[in-house]
Amino acid sequence: MSIIAGQGDAARSLALLWGEAEAGSGRAAPGPKPALSVAAVVAAGIEVADEGGVAALSMRAVADRLGRSSMALYTYVPGKAELVDLMYDRAHAELPGAYQLNEGWRAAATAWAADLRALYLRHPWLLQVSYARPVLGPCEQRVMEALAGVLFATGLPASTLRAAAASLFDLVRGGARTRAEARLAAAATGVADTEWWAERAARLGEVAPDFAERFPLSVRLSAEDAETGGAPASWEERMDATHAAGLALLLDGVEAAAEGRPGGVSPR
Repeated sequence: MSIIAGQGDAARSLALLWGEAEAGSGRAAPGPKPALSVAAVVAAGIEVADEGGVAALSMRAVADRLGRSSMALYTYVPGKAELVDLMYDRAHAELPGAYQLNEGWRAAATAWAADLRALYLRHPWLLQVSYARPVLGPCEQRVMEALAGVLFATGLPASTLRAAAASLFDLVRGGARTRAEARLAAAATGVADTEWWAERAARLGEVAPDFAERFPLSVRLSAEDAETGGAPASWEERMDATHAAGLALLLDGVEAAAEGRPGGVSPR
């Protein structure tokens, strides 16, 4: 189930996100530096979420990770809602702020998508934080700025590129979610995806022997393409191949629009 971001106090959240982390943190000045910091609390929160997802995240769990009391954390972060925002933004700091265009915008867009997808798979809890309401932090914004720098190299207008950017985010996030959930399903059930599909396919053949006749187009979609030399070795590789193919199709559309070819999105 998704967590809606941006539910904490707007003033405190944005101040923490944009570099005023120590302002109003309760630290007396002058005096010794505190043993904790906002950055340390956020880092501990990311560790907790990496291990158990957002369901495992609580101020107490983060405090236990740091060897402190829950009350000590509130000196630095007002509550869980603000902590989620900070964690989400901070995780995106792992991504580049810009991409080289010496090999063209398409290669750069492919690299951006690969980096974002890898981030989601390293921190699958990010996919549990809805981006219907963005965190509005600097690290998250750097990811969009990097993509904008790539897409504007196409020469297309902003009105067209907004749709391309949104579609790229949806494609990468959706594919990463499916891959992450496949890993979770295998771990939770103890049954590998290939084993699950093999058993279900055999049972389906027994209970619906006319499946191919009833759903011929669905069967056609799922059939292996002989030109590819067969299906990938694993289910995860199959999902990776599907993601790569979908990304290529999307970028084909952007490229067609940039070149003014038939079938491209008309710039407005």
